Amino acid sequence: MQLLDGKSCSAEIRQEIAQRVSEIKASGQRAPHLAAVLVGNDGASQNYVAFKVKDCAEVDFESTTIRLEDTISEQELLAKVDELNNNDAIDGFIVQLPLPEHIDENKIILAIDPAKDVDGFCPENVGRLNLGLPTFISATPNGIMELLKRYEIETEGKHCVVLGRSNIVGTPMAVLMSRNTKPGNATVTIAHSRTKNLAALCATADILIVAIGKTEFVTADMVKQGAVVIDVGQTRVIDNTKKSGFRNVGDVDFENVKDKCSYITYVTGGVGPMTRASLLQNTLKAHQRR
Repeated sequence: MQLLDGKSCSAEIRQEIAQRVSEIKASGQRAPHLAAVLVGNDGASQNYVAFKVKDCAEVDFESTTIRLEDTISEQELLAKVDELNNNDAIDGFIVQLPLPEHIDENKIILAIDPAKDVDGFCPENVGRLNLGLPTFISATPNGIMELLKRYEIETEGKHCVVLGRSNIVGTPMAVLMSRNTKPGNATVTIAHSRTKNLAALCATADILIVAIGKTEFVTADMVKQGAVVIDVGQTRVIDNTKKSGFRNVGDVDFENVKDKCSYITYVTGGVGPMTRASLLQNTLKAHQRR
C-alpha cells in the first residue's frame, strides 16, 4: 500500500504556479487575482476560505475575501456577483457554498460570468467539459486527475467506479476518467446509494473514487485486492481523545481498507490539498485568458 500524498503534490503545483507568477510580474503584468464571497459564519466554509487566502499568498496572487451576513437577500447577493463580473481587476471568483436556505444556489451559480467561474460550476463550463473543450474543470475532479497523473497510475482500460453522482464531483469525475486522455480511457460506472448490489459492484473496481458523503461507508469487503482508492469525503466527528475535540473522517474505512489497496488517499492530506491547488490553476488560467 502506498499513500497518494496530495499535500506534497499540491506543494509542487504551488511552486510551479509561483514561478509562473514571477515571470508574469517580471513582464510588467499584474499578478492573478482571486476573490471569494463568504456568506454567513459556517465554520467549515470560513476555514476553507482562510486556506484559499493562505494559498494565494504563497503563490503571490492577489486575493480578496468578501464577507456578507447570512441575512443578505438573494437580490443583494446577485448584485454583488454582478459587481465582481464587471470588476476588471479580478480574474476569477467563487461564491462559497453552502448558502443560506433563503438563497437559491443555482440562481447564484447561473449569474457568475463563465470567464470568471474558477469553480467550474456554470452550465457553459460544465457543457464544455462534457464536450472535451477547454474550460474550467471543477477543482476536486481536476485535482484527482492531477494526482493520478503525477503518481503515474495506469487508468487505460481499467474499471473505475465513481461512488457518488453530484454535479461538483461524481459526474464530472466520470466524464474525465472516460475521456481519451492520460489519465483517462477507463471504463466508468457511476454508482450511488440506490445502486443494487453496491458492495459487489465496488469490489469489481480497479479504481474506486468515493464521494458519497457518508462517513466510513466503504468497508474492506467493498474493495478489490490491489485497487486504487480515492476518498473525497471529509466529515468532522466528535472525538474527546483529541485536543481539538474532533477528528476528520472520510467516506472510506481507511484503517480496514488500506492493506487491500495498491494506492489510497488519506482524508487530511489527500484530495483536499489538490482541490485547493486546482483552484489556483484555474485562476492562473483565467488571468492568462484575460
